[in-house]
Amino acid sequence: MAGGAKAKRRSAGPAPPATTLVIDNGANTIKAGFVRDVPEGQSEGNNDQQPAVDGPRIIPNFIARDRHRRTFVGSEFEKCKDFGEMAFRRPVEKGFIVNWEVQKEIWEREFFDTKAPQKCDPSETRLILAEQPNSLPALQAHCDQMVYEEFGFASYYRGIGPSFNAYQDIQGIFRTPRAPDTVPQLPAEVILLIDSGYSHTTVTPILQGRPLQPAIRRLDVGGRLMTNYLTRLLSVRHFDMRNDPYIVNEMKESACYVSLDFKGDLEKTWKGTRGERRQDYLTGGGIAKDYVLPDSHTRFHGVVRDYEPGVSARARKGAISTEDILTLRSERFVVPELLFNPSDIGMRQPGIADLVMQSLSVVPIGLWPSLLANIVVVGGNSLFEGFVQRLQTEIAQRMPDSCTVRVVRPEDPITSTWHGAANFARHEHAAKLVVTKQEYEEHGSGWVAHKFAMGLGVDTCKGACGP
Repeated sequence: MAGGAKAKRRSAGPAPPATTLVIDNGANTIKAGFVRDVPEGQSEGNNDQQPAVDGPRIIPNFIARDRHRRTFVGSEFEKCKDFGEMAFRRPVEKGFIVNWEVQKEIWEREFFDTKAPQKCDPSETRLILAEQPNSLPALQAHCDQMVYEEFGFASYYRGIGPSFNAYQDIQGIFRTPRAPDTVPQLPAEVILLIDSGYSHTTVTPILQGRPLQPAIRRLDVGGRLMTNYLTRLLSVRHFDMRNDPYIVNEMKESACYVSLDFKGDLEKTWKGTRGERRQDYLTGGGIAKDYVLPDSHTRFHGVVRDYEPGVSARARKGAISTEDILTLRSERFVVPELLFNPSDIGMRQPGIADLVMQSLSVVPIGLWPSLLANIVVVGGNSLFEGFVQRLQTEIAQRMPDSCTVRVVRPEDPITSTWHGAANFARHEHAAKLVVTKQEYEEHGSGWVAHKFAMGLGVDTCKGACGP
């Protein structure tokens, strides 16, 4: 009787918060939105009630200052019109939150201030926060301390971002044929998640929602490094763009692509020997594009146009023009090529396809067919034209012909991790893994870190995840 009374008292604790704030705190943008519990008997489609899932908003994760010394915090950056000579303070470096002074200012502006776009009361809100794999324990402990002690969230779970993607309908993303009334299995049984974002690229095998830690691999090539490389190329060949990183980043996103025939494209953009002008070079070879730079008066963003040889010739002769135009040739494909061949700039790291092979070499060979047939790519770099086709081709070349290699990109790879985390917030696993503020105060930060590190545990993985 006494044991039953104790169990009853334990189960009679405070009810879990009805609202969950889900944050994918990326290096360049924050993806944030709310997930609300739907009362029993109420349909999610009831227009008289708030929707069960909001979101997500994409918020710039930096504090920016323009040439006129105006400061923009987070989503205030939408008001900026002049992107020349911008200076940025970023709280995230190499994928991890290292400057909580800046991160706190952005979170307060977006979630806690009186006029916050997504205002919430932390004491009545549960937080699901996505982090990058293999974060340092000191950074994790500081993050937990900020969440509980500075912001005061009612409960909280800090999970590895790639693993949240397992709570998506993976077979639906692959468009696998199935019966109309089939209920997706959540989490997905097995996927190989490739996340290529602003700071870096990671390869993470995931088994039943749990990442296989020894097999996680990282490539230090992301959107930031590629933007810096493009800046260097432009500054040598065209204009000095070192003070315009935002404009160069826009140029990279709108004009660059992953080449499916790198040597052939390089041949088409080669000018020729001294005094020679090859025909492909003169006509553009189907690769050259003109990029019209913003003027901060009538045009606030750059524009990609088809290459016009006459425009470049007139510019070289000093003709007066109302537009500043850069002609992009090999820059369009040599920059994203760093994802597949980082040795092009002297980096001693393997490309993505070789990274996948390194990751697979650590897991049992019996899992290889399932992992290779369920490769999901997310992150902003996956939006490069040709990225998915090139990756699938390179992985298939490294495998026997009998292996099936399938690579897919979700409809919105930038918010894919957030949507997975939102599904996780409504899954029974969330209730097992979140830690309340009361538990944090009772057991301490070390206990919280241990619980988060253990994840779902071997019992949930049915023994397949290893010890």
